Parts: sequence; structure tokens; C-alpha cells
Amino acid sequence: MSLAAHLERIGRPLIEEQLAHPTVAGIARGDLPDPVFRSWLEQDYLYLLDYVRVFSKLAAQAPDTHLGYLVDLAHATFHDELALHRALAAEFDADLDNATKGPACQAYTTFLLAAAADYAEGLAALYPCMWGYTTIGAALAENPPADPRYRRWIDTYTDPTFLSLTTRCARLLDESAPPRARAESLFMAAMRHELAFWSVP
Repeated sequence: MSLAAHLERIGRPLIEEQLAHPTVAGIARGDLPDPVFRSWLEQDYLYLLDYVRVFSKLAAQAPDTHLGYLVDLAHATFHDELALHRALAAEFDADLDNATKGPACQAYTTFLLAAAADYAEGLAALYPCMWGYTTIGAALAENPPADPRYRRWIDTYTDPTFLSLTTRCARLLDESAPPRARAESLFMAAMRHELAFWSVP
């Protein structure tokens, strides 16, 4: 079993916890109150800006064979995922320009930026976000909500391009081969940050 597959296996219970979280369940039903999603959207926008910085920090350390993938990941996050957030912001009256990080966002981004000081360890720390949203998106797409706003959010994480980037990220992680125990520790810490992020005020 590859390292990425092993991490996905041990992280699966926390995916189930995320799917049961009231925020995710509300998105799945399409009845999450607008103020809740608005708050989450603002925090995730700030998170993604730092996620791009994590990819950039890793790209500076990457072997030549990995560099293009990391540039692609940074590009897709900055241009595609953030574009979705800006489009949804208009529909939820979110104020992305004046939003400030809450505790969950600050803790998670601080963790990721610190982990990115080491190339292989940084990949283990960031993988839960890529894999988690792909997995959650696939689960929610099985019975998508009627609300087109939430359906569009789900569609982003089931798009073949996003799936391809997640697969690439898993390959980079396997090829970088961080120590398994350290990878498990970082991966599970990030999974707990992922779960906590759904509870942003």
C-alpha cells in the first residue's frame, strides 16, 4: 500500500466526522443558513491564500520532476478555487476584502506554513485538504442539493481537473517518501484542523 493510500485509510474516520458536521450536512441538504456559509466562505478564502503560499514554499524546495505539478496546484488554487469563492461571495454577501482570520483559520495556516519548511513533511501536511475535499465532494454529489449555489460548490470538488490535481498530489507525497510515523502525525493533525474549520463562527 502506498503512503498516500495508507494515510487515506487512517484518515477516513475523520472524513466521516466531517460529513456528519452540521455545516457539511447543511450544504448537502442545501439548507445551510446563509450567515453560516458566509462566515465559512470568508475564512476559507483567507485559508486558500495561505494554501497558495504553502505550494509556493514547497515549489522552492521541489526536485525538478515535481516543480511543474506544484506550480499547477498553486495556479489552480489561486485562479480556480479562489474565483469560485469570489463568485459565491456576491451571492452570500461575503466581505472577502475585509475578512480577518478566526482562531481555526489562524491555527491551520500557521501549522501548514511551518510544516512546509520541510518538503516531504509539507506534502503530508497539505494532503488532507486536497484529498478531503475530493472525498467529501464525491459523497455530496451522490445526492446533490437543489440550491444551485451549494451545488456549484460541490461541482468544483468533483471536477475532473480537481480530481487530477489530487491524484498528482498523492503521487508527489509517495515519491517524496517522508518518514511514515512523521507523515502520519502531520496528516492526522491536518485532518483535525480540517474538522475544526467547519465550526468557524
